[in-house]
Order: sequence, then structure tokens, then C-alpha cells
Amino acid sequence: MTHMEEAKLLREDPNVHYNCAQSVLIPFREACGLSREAANQLGANFGSGMRHGGACGALTGALMVLGLAGKEASAANELMRRFRTENNDVNCSDLLRQAQERGEPRKAHCDRMVYQAIALLDELMGEKEEN
Repeated sequence: MTHMEEAKLLREDPNVHYNCAQSVLIPFREACGLSREAANQLGANFGSGMRHGGACGALTGALMVLGLAGKEASAANELMRRFRTENNDVNCSDLLRQAQERGEPRKAHCDRMVYQAIALLDELMGEKEEN
């Protein structure tokens, strides 16, 4: 199963709410040397912009993946640059406000942020996958 396929299954699970950070961390758990439970716990308090509308959970999850996988700061800088370029912001509350102004439902917006972070990680980690 690809990272993207696993993230989509997590986001579609009707029995458990995986926040954006968890939805990025869990599919990359092996590259990070984490168990599924540890990845889930690590990301637990990073959803909704660290629970206060700060940095997007998908982005913080992706930054954790890069750090845990031992990637250089240049990869994190590139991730941040591309995420900001594609979304005009990095803060959850601002991204959600922009989505609302476009008429995009919250879940669809958050799913899109997760899938974008997964795609960027696959590329930056040299694991571009077939979808």
C-alpha cells in the first residue's frame, strides 16, 4: 500500500478521527522508525494547528517525518517553501478561512492538505509513488 493510499484510508475511517498530523505520520511510520501506535500518539496533539489554529497539522506532521527520517534542514525548508507557495499560508486558521471563502468544506480542505503533504514528502524523500 502506498503512503497516499494509507492516508486516504485513515481520512475515510468512520470509526476513528485521525487528525492531519496523524494522517501524515502514520503512513510514514516505518521511515521514521515508529510503530503505528507511537506515530498516532506523537501526532495526537498537533491537529487543528497544534490545537490553537497555528501551523497546519499536515505540515507539522510532514516536518516531523523529515526530522525522524534524518533528512537535512534543506528538505524541511523546501517543504515549507512549496507548501506556502501552493497554499499562500501555513497556519491552520488562515488556511481554513481561505477554504471557507472559496466554499470548500472543512473536511475536504483538510484532506487536501494531508494529501498534498504526503505527495511532497514522497517527492522530497525520493519515494515518489504510483497512485
